[in-house]
Amino acid sequence: MPERRTLPVLSTGTSVVFPGPPVTVAVTRTASMRAVEAAMRDDHWILAVAELDGAEQLRIDDLPKLGVISRVERVQMGRGALQVVLTGQQRASCLEYLEREPLAAVVVPVQEIPPPDLNDTTFNALLRETRERALELGKGRGIDEDVIRRVLDSVPEAGAFTDLVANYLELPVSDKQQLLETLAVETRLRRVLIHVQRQLELLHTQQDIKKQVQLELGEQQREIYLREQLKAIRRELGEEGERDDVAQLREKLESLTLPDEARAEVDRELLRLERSGAESVEAQVLRSYLQWMCELPWNTRSEDALDLDVAARTLDADHFGLQDIKDRVLEFLAVRVLSGRRAQSEGGQENPEARARAVARGPISLFVGPPGVGKTSIAEAIARALGRKYVRVALGGVRDEADIRGHRRTYVAAMPGRIIQGMKRAGTKNPVFLLDEVDKLSASHQGDPASALLEVLDPAQNSNFTDHYLGVAFDLSEVLFIATGNLAALLAAAAALRVWAGRQRTHVQRRGAIRHHQ
Repeated sequence: MPERRTLPVLSTGTSVVFPGPPVTVAVTRTASMRAVEAAMRDDHWILAVAELDGAEQLRIDDLPKLGVISRVERVQMGRGALQVVLTGQQRASCLEYLEREPLAAVVVPVQEIPPPDLNDTTFNALLRETRERALELGKGRGIDEDVIRRVLDSVPEAGAFTDLVANYLELPVSDKQQLLETLAVETRLRRVLIHVQRQLELLHTQQDIKKQVQLELGEQQREIYLREQLKAIRRELGEEGERDDVAQLREKLESLTLPDEARAEVDRELLRLERSGAESVEAQVLRSYLQWMCELPWNTRSEDALDLDVAARTLDADHFGLQDIKDRVLEFLAVRVLSGRRAQSEGGQENPEARARAVARGPISLFVGPPGVGKTSIAEAIARALGRKYVRVALGGVRDEADIRGHRRTYVAAMPGRIIQGMKRAGTKNPVFLLDEVDKLSASHQGDPASALLEVLDPAQNSNFTDHYLGVAFDLSEVLFIATGNLAALLAAAAALRVWAGRQRTHVQRRGAIRHHQ
């Protein structure tokens, strides 16, 4: 029969000591420190027990009935705690706790229950599987494989092996205490394998999540890292000041709400600009292009002031007489008022862009008459009456299609067309846009500007108007276009301008009267 012993009791808190390799325990309680002192004065033997509830005050009722007889190897003072190195020797059953100073217990050693047959195939397969999974878990935690193998191979006995693995498992104190109290080696081995497998699955899940997060953030972090490196290189070369404008340009572009196509083009050209030399010709071209993209009114619009009384007073204040003309202009504005109300009743008020497009649908006004009769001033008065920006583009003598569509960026001194230039000056995407002297357009070997105007004026196309310089679509569907001319005969010859949509009507102004041309 095992011999009874009386040993001081060391509470290890939430740490469970297993028989096997040395472990370090932090001791903070005064009672536990006195137990360590008593063991050091005697034969260095102590009973290590865990606390299952983790209470601040040590209570005998909370101490388990099974602990480990351990040897105090070394004691040293640490920061705020006593660091005690223990080597667990043997499980022991606590027969009685002695409430004295320090706390002691009457214990009797207990023996493990070995497997019925050490040569049993099932038991050996279980032992091998546990070794392999323990090795995999150690490698997953970043420990060198050779180190793990040496540690595991140093413990050939099944019981000692299960205690070794259990000691390094990250388990709650209750689960570890259950493994400690499992005396049957085969049963304890099975339980250890289950815990190892669970931690492996948890580790694999964490690795998958980490890979997914790295995949999502990797490109962004890599870009940030490379940009910081690039800044350091430019700082060494003295080029940091030359790139301040590029950083400001990037901030402006990132603050814009661009269509997907425009955003992709801007990001691509901005990356090229950052990679190119500050004084290179390509950098100057790219910088000019990105400045244009910054200054265009992609989503800026002005609210229409569709008040016919205000519009009538505005027209009367700027023009004496011309009553027929002003009446027809008010009729034109009245149609826009009705279109706005209809769009609002259909739920367009919640979508400003859809409502603006609904209001913008309608005929294009074309004013015809000799110079000086008030065509341009009437258009400007309409802009003030609507509360919109006003832009005038003179088309007299235009023979090149590129004046409307712009030049491709591959050409030297390329620029956007007059339409995009006018939109930039307006600063909003729904200005009143005056196309002055459209009867002076002419065709040449460089193309027909009137055919380019068809794409500008046709509501079926102008929502995706593509200027050659920009290379991406720009929305002109909310622009109110007004055209002027001097001679109706020349306008009749320019058929492309008047057939932009078969069902649209064009208002033609002459001095003292307005005629309708279908």
